[in-house]
Amino acid sequence: MGKQITKKDIVENEAVDAGKPNKLKLVVIIGALSAFGPLSIDMYLPGLPSLTQDLGGETWQAQLTLTACLLGLAGGQIVAGPLSDELGRKRPLVIGLFAYAVASLLCALSPSVPVLIGLRLVQGSAGAAGIVIARAIVRDLYSGSEAARFFALTMAVNGLAPILAPILGGQLLNFTSWRGVFIVLTLIGLALLVAGIFGLQETLPPTRRRPGGIGLTLQTFGGLLTDRHFLGYALSSGLAFAAMFAYISGSPFVLENIFKVSPQTFSLIFAINALGIIITSQISGRLVDKVAPRKLLALGIGSVFVGSWLLLLVVLAGVGLVGVLPAFFLIVSSIGFIAPNATALALAPHPRIAGSASALIGVIQYVIGAAATPLVGLGGSSTALPMAILIAVLGSSAFLAFVSLTRAKKLAE
Repeated sequence: MGKQITKKDIVENEAVDAGKPNKLKLVVIIGALSAFGPLSIDMYLPGLPSLTQDLGGETWQAQLTLTACLLGLAGGQIVAGPLSDELGRKRPLVIGLFAYAVASLLCALSPSVPVLIGLRLVQGSAGAAGIVIARAIVRDLYSGSEAARFFALTMAVNGLAPILAPILGGQLLNFTSWRGVFIVLTLIGLALLVAGIFGLQETLPPTRRRPGGIGLTLQTFGGLLTDRHFLGYALSSGLAFAAMFAYISGSPFVLENIFKVSPQTFSLIFAINALGIIITSQISGRLVDKVAPRKLLALGIGSVFVGSWLLLLVVLAGVGLVGVLPAFFLIVSSIGFIAPNATALALAPHPRIAGSASALIGVIQYVIGAAATPLVGLGGSSTALPMAILIAVLGSSAFLAFVSLTRAKKLAE
């Protein structure tokens, strides 16, 4: 029996090794695929007011186009992840990328807000394939500290998306309309489609694939949710991401309406905070061979916790920008420690269901983020307190989930 397993493992490893592309090329492609979320969410935000006026919709309807995209990004992973465990990574990825390009083009041609809402749901669902399958591909090729290091490298690429997307979207509006933004997203989708077809090889050989079906998918998800450590890594990182989503949703109103920061200065602050993610992710990647991934994750979760309470205290004390900006930076930049290490640790014990496990991580992140984002505006735009309270609750919850669910496992964490 031992010989049979060893022989099978050798065959599978040889198949995966044969499909490994150049590492730099893989980092760029995986990083770009992982950026579908911020690209789809952030790039069209500057054009939201003109979109509302052009299509004759209400403000709340236009905001539903953002909610629809978030829900699509969450729900699409439930389909694409398990499908990639059954059919291999490349086929579902190519289909998703093609659908994303088509949906983006149709968004540009939308005649009304309700139609755009439906198309944004499709666009988000298609883009989710890139996000979830990118993580699964990395798990096919790497594990443990090596996977954490690779995820950190990809963040040097996808970390640029939240920096460049709103800036690019704002600049595009100088010579085109919101429809032109979706045309650019169409071109990005087509470019990634070409990269996926010609730049990636199949990383999941047939011998490692699993039969599909909704019953088995639900059974797999149920098993993952009963895995205390998987749930702890997914939930703590999801709550930390929700704190960042709350910052993304609330910071324009807090900085521009309350502290009278100009839109240009806001874009600079937004870019600096996003740059913090890239910096911390690269520090994490360099340290992961010397410091256990779980300790680096603990550093990130602890930073969110401290930053969230610092934000609440400075808002209550009325300190102003001098206190708010460092708190924002601490909260956002901590994601660079959290994302690569939480993902690597959660996927490590589940190589044969990496697509499904990756999907569940993404669903948890986006569902919690989608639920938290509307709560930021409950107190209106005249006070930063609701946002600060929400971020403090999310940061504390992330810390509690990490401490209570991921306690020491005698593995190479």
